[in-house]
Amino acid sequence: VAVTGSSGVAAAAGLYRYLRDFCGCHVSWSGAQLRLPDPLPRLRAEIRAAAPGRYRYYQNVCAQSYSFAWWDWARWEREIDWMALSGINLAPAFAGQEAVWQRVYHNLGLNQSEIDKYFTGPAFLAWNRMGNLRRWAGPLPPAWHLKQLYLQYRIVERMRSLGMTTVLPAFAGHVPQGILQVFPRMNATRLGSWSHFDCTYSCIYLLDPEDPMFQVIGTLFLKELIKEFGTDHVYSADTFNEMTPLSSDPAYLSRVSNAVFRSMTGADPEALWLMQGWLFQHQPDFWQPAQVRALLHGVPLGRMIVLDLFAESKPVYQWTESFYGQPFIWCMLHNFGGNHGLFGTVEAINHGPFMAWRFPNSTMVGTGLVPEGIEQNDMVYELMNELGWRQEPLNLPSWVSRYAERRYGAPNAAAAGAWRLLLRSVYNCTGVCVNHNRSPLVRRPSLHMDTELWYNASDVYEAWRLLLSASTELGSSPTFRYDLVDVTRQAAQQLVSNYYLDIRSAFQSHALPELLTAGGVLVYDLLPELDSLLSSHSLFLLGRWLESARAVATSDWEAEQYELNTRNQLTLWGPSGNILDYANKQLGGLVLDYYGVRWSLFVSVLVESLNSGHPFHQDEFNQAVFQVERGFVYNEKRYPAVPTGDTLEISRKLFLKYYP
Repeated sequence: VAVTGSSGVAAAAGLYRYLRDFCGCHVSWSGAQLRLPDPLPRLRAEIRAAAPGRYRYYQNVCAQSYSFAWWDWARWEREIDWMALSGINLAPAFAGQEAVWQRVYHNLGLNQSEIDKYFTGPAFLAWNRMGNLRRWAGPLPPAWHLKQLYLQYRIVERMRSLGMTTVLPAFAGHVPQGILQVFPRMNATRLGSWSHFDCTYSCIYLLDPEDPMFQVIGTLFLKELIKEFGTDHVYSADTFNEMTPLSSDPAYLSRVSNAVFRSMTGADPEALWLMQGWLFQHQPDFWQPAQVRALLHGVPLGRMIVLDLFAESKPVYQWTESFYGQPFIWCMLHNFGGNHGLFGTVEAINHGPFMAWRFPNSTMVGTGLVPEGIEQNDMVYELMNELGWRQEPLNLPSWVSRYAERRYGAPNAAAAGAWRLLLRSVYNCTGVCVNHNRSPLVRRPSLHMDTELWYNASDVYEAWRLLLSASTELGSSPTFRYDLVDVTRQAAQQLVSNYYLDIRSAFQSHALPELLTAGGVLVYDLLPELDSLLSSHSLFLLGRWLESARAVATSDWEAEQYELNTRNQLTLWGPSGNILDYANKQLGGLVLDYYGVRWSLFVSVLVESLNSGHPFHQDEFNQAVFQVERGFVYNEKRYPAVPTGDTLEISRKLFLKYYP
């Protein structure tokens, strides 16, 4: 069988199509199933395929911090190979940019301590790059810069060798405060604070678009970057990500985007600006049609590509006349914060791109996958990648049955049935769906927690039963074991909500025995059992996360800093729980020592309240529980990076105890 393509990516996508559709193989983040038939199937006739759009884009700027922060070259290489097999031909290459910025800042006259007050720690760089955050969890050690430069050389070389277009970072207008001491007449204004941070770690300076230094800094940086890594002429910059501009005057907004674009063309006359369209749907009150049009039209038509970042739930192209003529990519965001939790909007992604192609005067040029965090919900990404090559929607129930067979390497009626149930329930959120895991399991306990589901909980319990029944036949498959952990974890997450409701109603009706029973089962049995399930699989281990961070370090001091970066991002997300639990994960070690300890405190405070007759005060509890949360970040406990226990046995034990 010969596979050819117009580029390395096209050929790789053709190869994967042959492996998938004719050999029954599967490749995903959680594992590969590559049992090839012998002999290899021959094709009766030539098969030709062309994608409907020029681009298939992948990566979210936030994923650089939520998922890629601690990757070594081996992990990057695996990802780039997966990208090629998936047909991705446009993607950012953002590593090492701080090393180049540091060089530029030194050349402009900043000293190291001023630079150190600007860069965040590695786990928070995504938000430093977008002008949201400075200094928090920093500074960046010199060895970090060297390692990231080395990675970036290999990343761009590998991506280009496969025919991918790399997207490099450009200057968006944000500057360190120290630069104002070197150039006191520079016209820069402090932006407001970001999210729940105050000006200690946010309120970054934005250079006025008319200030001549805007072009000097932007062009200096890009020339330095291009000298270092070469270029494919596509650049990324986000000036107003979740930040309200200083003025809503359309003329001002046009001047800003024009200044950003001119600083690109000053270094590369062929520059094309790739911009995230998140801001338009994130702050719709500010970004009215006149403001959107002004920002987009500050750049010549066709020299900007907008990522319609959350198109499966909140498409922007529909209310902006297809971005007022600028090309756009229809993107599936799907995941926030890298949270675990089964989720999908399969009907929206099965039809959305085709509706966008047919939109009047559509300027759509491709499809994209832009999750904030990866290594979750493989099925949704396999589906979206396949849709990027199709001319019409798929028949989803039959597609998912074939998916189960390929993923596990054998047909199995129970497994296929489980997947069809998941497809119609957890994976079929309709309307405006935001996949942020708000389960009580991973949120700070209170008496007002959200337990609403967008699906029928019984479908997940039944899928769990069906998968377990398939375990005698499929139990040796690594991808099956991963899915069994994931579905059991989802069922346990639902059970936590049930026990929470029992705890709340027992407390509100002053029923101490019922409170002790429900609280006791949750804290002393269900959560420890869930923790032992997660600890049985390497991809659900807290120890693996922490080890990958420590492995990047070149000294004990760095290892401590990187581990604290990771622990903080997973939990408090800031010094005082500023974006608490935004990046929650369900990991063996984290469930027991973080979520479990919180729940234990909550139950004991409620019991104490009933015993003493003193009312429960959320504010007092929050102060007490913050000490527990902070205690986890700094506990210095080493967690195993190797799994223990038998996944199948633990899942079966949980099932026998808890299946409703």
